[in-house]
Amino acid sequence: MQTIESDITPTKEEKQHPMLKLALEIGPLLVFFFGNLRGEWLVAKFPALSAIGGPLLIATALFMVATVVSLVISKIVFHHLPVMPFVSGIVVMIFGSLSIWLQDETFIKMKPTIVNSLFGVTLLVGLMFGKSLLGYVFNAAFQLDETGWKKLTLRWGIFFLFLAVLNEVVWRNFSDAVWVNFKVWGTMPITIAFTLAQMPLIMRHTIAEPAVETEK
Repeated sequence: MQTIESDITPTKEEKQHPMLKLALEIGPLLVFFFGNLRGEWLVAKFPALSAIGGPLLIATALFMVATVVSLVISKIVFHHLPVMPFVSGIVVMIFGSLSIWLQDETFIKMKPTIVNSLFGVTLLVGLMFGKSLLGYVFNAAFQLDETGWKKLTLRWGIFFLFLAVLNEVVWRNFSDAVWVNFKVWGTMPITIAFTLAQMPLIMRHTIAEPAVETEK
């Protein structure tokens, strides 16, 4: 049975619980933000957390737990694991564990760089071999011609690499607080704005569905 499906293909359950789907997608990020913001307060309330490390590492541990909970609930309620949160979750577990084990925040800060680079390179390499891989993800939502899929895949591939570079610039040149705020409150608006900017291309290359003839 297929367990990982398209982020765009809405199941019956997703249509019935759209707010739950949204909460599961942004919930772990909000937990991460809260853990970093109130790290010292959490240690005062739960002294055992001090063994994890500073506020950012405590936030990382909470982020890992919230990510697992989110994926489990998604599987139970929606009967599938969304591709991008699933891949991101794997990287979170690996790099989060390394950050806590080595007491080095660098690993969790590089997680968005690794994930976005992975998606970007995969899409662009697919194009080099004549495959518009984005079509396999979005084909349930859009029916585009071959040129449209190639253009959209190219744009998303470049955009993912842009996000990777942007993450590197922010975490290497600004404070932890700025990076956390960018990760939670900056990346999503940028992605939404980019997605909306692709609508003219999608409209130009959409394949019209043939009219269904009614029986006389």
